[in-house]
Amino acid sequence: MLSLSADKIDVFFEKLAGLMDLYLPVDTVDGKADFKKWEKGVKLSGALKTTRSAKDFFFPKTETLVNMKREGQKVTIEDPRKELQDFAVFGVRACDAASFALIDNVYLHMTPVDTYYKNRREHGIVITLACTAPAQTCFCKAYGIDAAEPAGDVSCWLTDGSYWFKANTDKGTRLLDSVKELLAEGADSAVKTAQQKIRDTVSKLPLANLDLSKFKGKDMLKIFNSPIWDSLSSTCLGCGTCTYICPTCMCFDVRDFQTTDGYRQFRCWDSCMYSDFTQMAAANPRLTQKERFRQRFMHKLVYYPMAHGDTFSCVGCGRCLESCPIHMNIVKVIKAYNEEPQGGNA
Repeated sequence: MLSLSADKIDVFFEKLAGLMDLYLPVDTVDGKADFKKWEKGVKLSGALKTTRSAKDFFFPKTETLVNMKREGQKVTIEDPRKELQDFAVFGVRACDAASFALIDNVYLHMTPVDTYYKNRREHGIVITLACTAPAQTCFCKAYGIDAAEPAGDVSCWLTDGSYWFKANTDKGTRLLDSVKELLAEGADSAVKTAQQKIRDTVSKLPLANLDLSKFKGKDMLKIFNSPIWDSLSSTCLGCGTCTYICPTCMCFDVRDFQTTDGYRQFRCWDSCMYSDFTQMAAANPRLTQKERFRQRFMHKLVYYPMAHGDTFSCVGCGRCLESCPIHMNIVKVIKAYNEEPQGGNA
């Protein structure tokens, strides 16, 4: 395993940034953290997680799909995509790293492949960082995610005053080879000790053992018709905050707008919590906030698992617990169904 003294991490960043664009969590003026491109003077944040996830690098909030230029009666179609240069994202947590696989299932492993997303995934290099101090709102363990062994092209641990690196993919190996003169070989005993401490901490978190056993595809209609949706949705504002900070939400809308010499088509994030989501010419299929609220959590806990081998579309990052203005979240939905008499017999 390769190591680097923590006081030399800026040297590591500078070397890597000389080879490709590098992004890392940086403190923001509101006391939180978000990803920012590294440049001289930029310091790695000590925050557990960023406000938004690293999903943004592969599935951006807005993205131009096609440009249509018009000259008289002639219309020219332009593909705006350019071949991207490799870039690296440092400090991705295990929960966010796990979210990439969930989006890959939809955008890469189904037909048609989303070539816009694919292009970014091929050029992006993910360097994860293990969580040494998980928050009380974290529940990644409930989904089988190991905060002490984050996935990614390179896994990283900070312990005993050093960063430790392990390559998991060919891209990760090439990245570490490019900065190898800064790294020292060492035994992994310090990492193993740190991993055990992390797992012990995670196992004691209040939501670590959240019971997901009652959310099964065979019980889809039973869950869909549960009375919990009436009470849980009654206070929902439909603001969409939960969808915009969620690392696994991947819905988008496609819009066109007129430019000075033609038209531009772009896509942007959308939210199933909005009244015009999936609006069709005839009508909207979900007219009430209850129906929209139910759609969101049925997708996370039932529909996605049914389509993708019983894998839940949630990674337990806890952002929705921290951000919802009325403190409604997926944990409350799970607990409410578990406590509901009919649900308890599932």
